[in-house]
Amino acid sequence: MRYAASLTLALLCAPALAAEGAPLSQLWERPHDIAARDVVHGWGGKALEPSPKTVYRFKSEDTRGHSGGYEVVDPQGRTWDVKVGDEAQSEFVLSRVLWAVGYRQPVMYYVPRWRMEGGPTATPPPGRFRLQSDHKSDGVWEWRDNPFVETRALKGKIVLNLLFNNWDLDESQNRIYEVPESAPGPTRWYVVQDLGAALGKPKIALGSRNDLKDFESEGFIEGVEDGRVKFDFHGRHRALRDDLTPQDVVWACRLLSNLGHRQLDTIFRTAGYSPDQRRRFVKKIEEKIQQGLALEQRR
Repeated sequence: MRYAASLTLALLCAPALAAEGAPLSQLWERPHDIAARDVVHGWGGKALEPSPKTVYRFKSEDTRGHSGGYEVVDPQGRTWDVKVGDEAQSEFVLSRVLWAVGYRQPVMYYVPRWRMEGGPTATPPPGRFRLQSDHKSDGVWEWRDNPFVETRALKGKIVLNLLFNNWDLDESQNRIYEVPESAPGPTRWYVVQDLGAALGKPKIALGSRNDLKDFESEGFIEGVEDGRVKFDFHGRHRALRDDLTPQDVVWACRLLSNLGHRQLDTIFRTAGYSPDQRRRFVKKIEEKIQQGLALEQRR
């Protein structure tokens, strides 16, 4: 799955500034060595990883949307948004993949065992922990109205969401983070925050999520027509995928291919998938990557 650096450099490099003078690093920044990224701990590192020995203080319960969850506070005073249910795994996987290939994503962990006091249960199910207290929200951003429209990095992010069958690309999921100046990099981030509707089967209404058989049953590329890629993706948000070129798909798939088999398997292992589930999910993803790379001949 690894490709020679000489073949990827031109595709991975992007202009330093996007439209309106905004630095592209607010959305995406090319990692120096994708295959060496710490995909177990991600952006927060091991230092922020929630411990199974920690008892979290219940603050509120989230009953909206498909998956439930809680807002909790740790002994250090940090606030975490915890999602439980079938979206917890799929959201962790896609968010960690996007972070690993250079996109701005929240501090996030998958925690199989944890404890809570003051809430409806002391031993909740496994959860996706997303740190809330390390940033301020500055509203939402639109796919077609942002500083990065027409950049390869923005289109590549759409391609990767399609590759992982994330069918919920509502713009309410797109958040602008304001992070402290002490954090490395830019202080303004363009993030796709909720990614749980991935790894299933897209549909026009509501698709499935985190469903291995459904994910295996879906294709990726149907062909190219008038210079635009036709996707085997029968979900919502058609306008976002109608303007993607073979170059956009090749760029995203080459970026993902540099993550490599071992790192993909590690991400699924960290999210609590069984060895057989990991093997099958990764096999399907790698097949899709090869379909995307095959478009190199159509450029």
